[in-house]
Amino acid sequence: MRPASIAVPPPATGSPTAPRSEWATIRKLVPYVWQWRWRVLLALSCLVAAKVANIGVPLVLKELVDSLDLKAGDPRVALAVPVALLVAYGALRLSITLFTELREFLFYPVAARIARRVGLETFEHLLSLSLRFHLERQTGGVSRDMERGARSIQSLLNYFVYNILPTLVEITLVITLLAAKFDGWFAAITFGALVSYIAFTVTVTEWRTHFRRAMNEQDSKANTKAVDALINYETVKYFSNEKFEQARYDENLQRLEKASVKSQTSLSLLNLGQSLIIATAVTLLVWRATEGVVAGTMTLGDLVLVNALMIQLYIPLNFLGVIYREIKQSMVDMEKMFDLLGQNREIADSADAKPLQSHGGAVRFENVRFGYDADRTILHDVSFEIPAGKTVAVVGPSGSGKSTLARLMFRFYDVNGGRICIDGQDIRDVTQQSLRQSIGIVPQDTVLFNDTVEYNIAYGRPGATRAEVEEAARSAHIHGFITSTPKGYETMVGERGLKLSGGEKQRVAIARTLLKNPPVLIFDEATSALDSANERAIQEELRSAARNKTALVIAHRLSTVIDAHQILVMEQGRILERGTHAELLAMNGRFAEMWRLQQAGEEAAALPAV
Repeated sequence: MRPASIAVPPPATGSPTAPRSEWATIRKLVPYVWQWRWRVLLALSCLVAAKVANIGVPLVLKELVDSLDLKAGDPRVALAVPVALLVAYGALRLSITLFTELREFLFYPVAARIARRVGLETFEHLLSLSLRFHLERQTGGVSRDMERGARSIQSLLNYFVYNILPTLVEITLVITLLAAKFDGWFAAITFGALVSYIAFTVTVTEWRTHFRRAMNEQDSKANTKAVDALINYETVKYFSNEKFEQARYDENLQRLEKASVKSQTSLSLLNLGQSLIIATAVTLLVWRATEGVVAGTMTLGDLVLVNALMIQLYIPLNFLGVIYREIKQSMVDMEKMFDLLGQNREIADSADAKPLQSHGGAVRFENVRFGYDADRTILHDVSFEIPAGKTVAVVGPSGSGKSTLARLMFRFYDVNGGRICIDGQDIRDVTQQSLRQSIGIVPQDTVLFNDTVEYNIAYGRPGATRAEVEEAARSAHIHGFITSTPKGYETMVGERGLKLSGGEKQRVAIARTLLKNPPVLIFDEATSALDSANERAIQEELRSAARNKTALVIAHRLSTVIDAHQILVMEQGRILERGTHAELLAMNGRFAEMWRLQQAGEEAAALPAV
C-alpha cells in the first residue's frame, strides 16, 4: 500500500538566500562547456596564437628602430633590413586580427548556445514546479531573475575567453620576455604591480558586491510591483489607486537609486586606485629603461620595446579590472537563476512512471484526504466514482473543496491520504504529461494568452487546422462573434484576455477544451460568466461534448446539473449527500434546502422592479 505523502511547503520566498559559492556557480557551467570542448580548444589555440603575434609586434618594432642606426654600416644594407621588418610587422598585425576573429567565430556560438540551453532548462523547470511554488512566487521578479541570469551566462563565458584568458596569456608572455631580455628589476616591477593591482581590485570589488545585490533585489521588487499593477490594470482603475501604485513602485525605485549611487561612488574609488598602481609601475619601468639607454646597456630599440610592452600590458590590465567587476556582477545575477533551477519539484514523476492507458476514463476517489497546509485539512476521506462516460456533479458552498478536486485530478498537488485513480491506475504512478493530456478543463476564471483568438483556441491542441479551430468555436457558440470582428480569428484578445467580455472569454475556453477532445472533462463553473440565454445554449453543447466522456461538473447554480447521473453535495470538505436530482430532493436535506433558496432567488429576480 502506498504511504501517505506529506505536502511540505518550500522555504518562504521572502527570506534571503545565502550567497552561492562562486566556484559552485562555475562548476554548474562546466558540463555545458564540456560538450563543446573541441571547439573551445580550437578557440583557445587561436587565442594563444593571437597573443603570440601581439607580443611579436613590439619585438619587430625594436629591431626596426635599431636597424635605423646608420652609424656602423652601409646605408643600402640598412635600407633592406627595415623592408623585411616592415613586412613582418604588417604580417603580425594581420595575424592578430585573423586569429582574434577566428577565436570569436569558434567560441561565440558556444556561449550563445549554452546561454540558450540553460535559460530553456530554467523555463522548463519552472513549468514543472508545483502550483504551490507559482502561487507563492511573484511572476515579475521571477521573469527578471531569468532574464538577467541567462544574459549573465553568455557574458561570463565571453569575458572568460575574450578577456580573462587573453590577458593572462599576455601577462605571462610579457613577464617572461622582460625577465629573459633585461635585468630582474623589469620583471619584478611588473609582477609586483600585477599582484598589487589584482589584490586591490579583488578587495574593493568584494566590498562593492553587496551594493550590486541590493540593486538586483530592488530592481526585481520594482519590476514585480509594476507587472502586478499592469496585469491588474482594471482593478487599479476601479479603486482609483494609480497614485497608490505609483508610490509603491517609486518606493523601490528610490531604494534602487540609493544602491546604484553607492555602487557608482565605490566604482570611482576603485578606478582611482587601479590607475595609481598602473601609473606608478609604468613610470618605474620607463625610468629603468631610460637609465639603461644612458648607461649604454640598452639600445634605443630596447626602450621602445619596454614602452610598447607596457602599453600593450596596460590596456588589457586596466580593462581586466572592469571585467572582474562585470564577472562579479554576472555571478550575482546568476545566483537567483540557479536558485530557481535548484528548486525541488514537489510533484515529480516516479522513476517507473508509465503513460496513462485510458479505457473510457473512469475516475475514482478513494478516501482522499488533503490540505494545502499541514495544519489545515481541506478534504476529509472523500470517496466517489465517476463511471466511464458518465457525468457527476459536485455542488456546495464556497470553500467546501469543490475546485480542489479538479486540482488534485490534474495532480497539481499530491493527496495526503487515499488515492485517485483513472481507469484503475493511481495517477501518481503515471506520467504527469499523459495524465493532463487525458483531462480537459473549463475553469471558472479563464485566463487567455495575449495573442489572437485562433491561437488561444488552438492552444487546446497545437497544430490543429483552421477548420478544426472553427468547428470548436461553432460548438462553443463563439464563431459568429469572432467572424463579426474586423480581424476575425486574428483578433488580439489583450493581456489575460481583457479585450473580451467574461462570457466571450469563457466560450473561448470551452472551444479550447472541445478542440483538445480528452476522455475526461472538468467543468469548473463553466457557464458562470454567461447570461441565461447563452447559458442554456452552452449547456446543450457541453452535454453534447460530454456524451460518451467522463465528466466532473463543479457548479454553484443547481439548475445546470439537473441531468447529471449523480450529484455530490459537499460542505467543509466532506460529502454530505449523493444521488440524482430527484433523489436528493426527496431526501429533503441540504441539497433540497439549497434548491429552494436558489429557486426563490431566481423568482425574486424575475419579478418586475417596483
